[in-house]
Amino acid sequence: MKFIFFANTSWYLYNFRLSTVQRLISDGHEVVMVSPPGKFGKRLVEHGCRWIPLSMERASLNPLREIATLRRLIGVFRRERPDIVHGFTLKCAIYGTIAARIARVPAMVSAVSGMGYVFTSDTLKARLLRPLVKTLLRIALNGKRSLLVLQNHDDALAFSQAGLVAPDKVRVILGSGVNTFRFHPSNRTTHRYERLRVLLAARLLEEKGVREFIEAAAILRKRERDIEFVLAGTPDPGNPHSISRDELRRWTEAGLVRCLGHVDDMPALLGSVHVMALPSYYREGVPKSLIEGAAAGLALITTDRPGCREVVTQDGVDGLRVEVRNAEALADCIARLDDDRDWLAQLGERAREQALKKFDERLVIQQTLDVYAELLHPDSSDEEAMRTVP
Repeated sequence: MKFIFFANTSWYLYNFRLSTVQRLISDGHEVVMVSPPGKFGKRLVEHGCRWIPLSMERASLNPLREIATLRRLIGVFRRERPDIVHGFTLKCAIYGTIAARIARVPAMVSAVSGMGYVFTSDTLKARLLRPLVKTLLRIALNGKRSLLVLQNHDDALAFSQAGLVAPDKVRVILGSGVNTFRFHPSNRTTHRYERLRVLLAARLLEEKGVREFIEAAAILRKRERDIEFVLAGTPDPGNPHSISRDELRRWTEAGLVRCLGHVDDMPALLGSVHVMALPSYYREGVPKSLIEGAAAGLALITTDRPGCREVVTQDGVDGLRVEVRNAEALADCIARLDDDRDWLAQLGERAREQALKKFDERLVIQQTLDVYAELLHPDSSDEEAMRTVP
């Protein structure tokens, strides 16, 4: 059986979907990855799948260019003749589903992690795009042999209430999962005596709370706290709300933060820090950094926003929640953890329990395979038959 995974960056496919690909390949299936050209394409090939670079501009509004992209995608699907197309992110979900219908692909899965810039931003560009995107979503998501996978129940309700997709077309799978063997608590022996290190790992966008993170660092420095702030991630030039490289340079030169850029060995990095902070006001799916931090047994600080609340379910129990855009509250939370290392450890232990129970990638992969089986065998009543893709 042949699968095509389609996303707007090779980085996304490598970082978020490689485990699912490896499971499918080990089960004897063929997987073809399609994305714009990028340095992670080579890594995908090294893991046994074919990668087809497809020219596509994420932020393009040129109708002729977008039609050309869609035509190229239809051509790929007609040549490859997949059994299932699985599109990731909003634009790829729309284009992938429309192209798959035209190419007569038997089944289509659309996966959207969060509502995205068009639905969450109040900029003129976003407001102008919203009606068009809604129309395209209604066309794309309501086909007979298609399902929409969302990462949290807030998004499922929002898509349904907006009339974008019928409720029976939606399946909720909590994120892309985490390898709980690879990400595990480190064996620190000097935990309570170490300088506290706080990490924010994400695409460096305003809505991820990056500026509030830096402001919290400045606040705690004024309080004469010896706490290290670390940023892992890179700016996203394709997003209008990306943090600039000049800002990163200024923050680094001021000694407020250590900027690591892209990090390949995340387990090693998480083993060297104590707290994972994501003060996001982005409409998240389920943030990868939070579930990796949870699996590594870190204390988590985030907000009561869709996606984030799926990981930190109770403030003060399996993590801490702060008010959005409130650097002072974030600084206070970090200071409390610095003062109470026993509580810091307890929050990390409970976060790890949550990761094992809800976010283990084996569970997420199986739920994804169940979606494929549901589409390929819509009339099957045998539950066991739905556990594997034939």
